[in-house]
Amino acid sequence: MEWALAEAKRDEARVTLVHAHLLEGAWIDRADMARWSEVERRAAEAALAKTVVAVQTPGVEFDARVVEGSPVDVLIDASRDADLLVVGSRGRGGLAGLLLGSVSQRCAERAHCPVVVVSAAN
Repeated sequence: MEWALAEAKRDEARVTLVHAHLLEGAWIDRADMARWSEVERRAAEAALAKTVVAVQTPGVEFDARVVEGSPVDVLIDASRDADLLVVGSRGRGGLAGLLLGSVSQRCAERAHCPVVVVSAAN
């Protein structure tokens, strides 16, 4: 996040924080799905609001939104209107996960704008 904020400040760019939330659970019956979806959306909005407060940077303006959908699909869609998509590398699976997470890899392959993958160490 620090890298993206520094770039935004340098370029006087607006930052859009996107939190993708996907309600998964075949175990949830349809009657409970709407209620669970609302609970999940509120939790995602609360998490995003905390992030916005934590990353406030003088000279950088923010938009923030919660979007229901898979992280890859949501980020690819957001890339249509972006000059740059910055994603973290948080791979968790096997050898490939050491370098690039599946979300960051798929974003790099399919985004509509340049993509920067920032490792957790940065």
